[in-house]
Amino acid sequence: MNYIQQGYKGELGMWKYIIIPGLFFGLMGLNLLAMLVLDLDVDKIIQTEIATKGATRFLIESLLPFAVGLIAVVLWVKFIHQQSITSLTTSRKKIDWKRVFFSFFLWGCMSTLLILIDFFISPQNYELNFNAQKFLVLLVVAILLIPLQTSFEEYFFRGYLMQGLGIATKNRWFPLVFTSIIFGLLHIANPEVGKLGYQLLVYYIGTGFFLGIITLMDEGLELALGFHAANNLFTALLVTSNWTVFQTDSILLDISEPTLGANIYIPVFVIFPILLFIFSKKYNWSHWRDRLLGSIQKPTEIR
Repeated sequence: MNYIQQGYKGELGMWKYIIIPGLFFGLMGLNLLAMLVLDLDVDKIIQTEIATKGATRFLIESLLPFAVGLIAVVLWVKFIHQQSITSLTTSRKKIDWKRVFFSFFLWGCMSTLLILIDFFISPQNYELNFNAQKFLVLLVVAILLIPLQTSFEEYFFRGYLMQGLGIATKNRWFPLVFTSIIFGLLHIANPEVGKLGYQLLVYYIGTGFFLGIITLMDEGLELALGFHAANNLFTALLVTSNWTVFQTDSILLDISEPTLGANIYIPVFVIFPILLFIFSKKYNWSHWRDRLLGSIQKPTEIR
């Protein structure tokens, strides 16, 4: 059984697949509506909160809802769908933690290297922000909570929705396209989008496609879980700025004037394809067309 077919191991039912996504998208919609109607300045709100509470406390309060969301998805799948967390995670007999850690450390090392290269090329764009006491607190909080935030997004988008939509539409391409676009669009309220413009959504939607592709090609969430956790964790620890959604007591502060340029497209059209190549060679991926665009059939035997 492939990854999407793992959803057949649980109890199906349209109402079961509507409630959790309905609550999530409803809350996101209300939040966006409130911002538009009340003309809220998200960047100003973040700056005020950080000034009042401190960067790390604000980070904790921002991440806790995702931890609650992860628990809700896991419990809903386990007790309402009667589906194991393993089958929500992977098509393998057990979760392959080696895949999670390989993806985590691969992207962690690559992203750190890219930040260091940019730092040495353009040191005038950075300011040393290191405070040992604040950084150690951030380190503990980030290690504990950021993987919960990223895991919620992966289990919800590339897991729950991917399997549910794949079973409903009987194909792979629709859940890939839908989850990738929606994942990207949900970042529309981020302050960096307000600062740089909607063109930045190319990066977020492109990231959604990348995560969806590695999930379908590898028949499991492991690589996506590792990549996403590394992406957010290393960014939060290494570099921050006063105009992004993650504003932390990181080592470096980016003080450059934000502009849209090649930096938006290089990850999507250069770095992500390189990562796909590395993963494909390591895990011997094949039959790309079938795995990304093929049909989904109900298994004759479900174990």
